[in-house]
Amino acid sequence: MARRCELTGKGVLTGNNVSHAVNKTRRRFLPNLVKVTLQSEALERPVKLRVSAAALRTVEHRGGLDAFLLKQADADLSPLALGIKKELRATLAS
Repeated sequence: MARRCELTGKGVLTGNNVSHAVNKTRRRFLPNLVKVTLQSEALERPVKLRVSAAALRTVEHRGGLDAFLLKQADADLSPLALGIKKELRATLAS
């Protein structure tokens, strides 16, 4: 399973561990991913996603999953989130 947020696309970054003697060794900075179930009000069903803690705060700030998905760029979303966004647009259009 990829270590990537399904809503923001935030992924693994790389860098260096730097010792006191300034020896550098490669390391990975992993995103803080959590498995959550978010409620979609328009679709009237829960959605299970693996998102970063920062994305979870942003979802709450924007007013829920539906508002977040409609505002988020398609390039950042996972295929699962894009499918949910497509369902959401179809539901709101009808």
